[in-house]
Amino acid sequence: MPSLNLHWQKRLLISVASFLLVSIILLTSALPAIAADAPTAIDQLQSRFDVTNFELTGKAQLESFKELETAAVAFTAANPDVVEGWIWSGIIRSSYAGAEGGLGALDRAKKSRVDFEQSLTLDAEAMQGSASTSLGMLYYRVPGWPLGFGDDKKAEALLLTGLKLNPDGIQSHFFYAQFLRDEGRKDEAIAHYKTALNAPARPHRAIADAGRRKEIQSALKDLGSE
Repeated sequence: MPSLNLHWQKRLLISVASFLLVSIILLTSALPAIAADAPTAIDQLQSRFDVTNFELTGKAQLESFKELETAAVAFTAANPDVVEGWIWSGIIRSSYAGAEGGLGALDRAKKSRVDFEQSLTLDAEAMQGSASTSLGMLYYRVPGWPLGFGDDKKAEALLLTGLKLNPDGIQSHFFYAQFLRDEGRKDEAIAHYKTALNAPARPHRAIADAGRRKEIQSALKDLGSE
């Protein structure tokens, strides 16, 4: 009987080992597929955001932002180490908050800040410093204490970091120009608006670039400089 028990113990160990080996092989083979799908998912979030933010309005825009937010949250949950996912989640939420307004917007802005901060812990230079630029504008647009977390000094520091990481970008110069304009620093604002207007086109961002340039031209007109 003891020899029989030993025999079955060996067979059990072999079975367990085989199961673990197969599991490891299956898990390992699945990882490249997840990694390969991530850029596609990011591209989809980006293209859907551009249409939502620059071409939709009213109820249709809010519904699209809601769907985008759900998709972004699902992506970051499944891919927590993909920095671009956190950046786009933050961008979507902050833009959704701006379009929505009201008390719900502040809660969404807080979640957006968490997304950007998470991305900064992973890679502060990802997407040419987009997290710093977007977080800077979030700090500027959100009310200060006790209602919110707004802070003009933090806002400008982050916007300048974004400019350093993307010195020729339309977004980095546009958002800093917005900040300068609202701060009454007209001449500086105009200079950054003009730099943004002449920024090189971004691959696959034609809708966003066109929409942003319209905003820049409108801002320059309001400042008396076209």
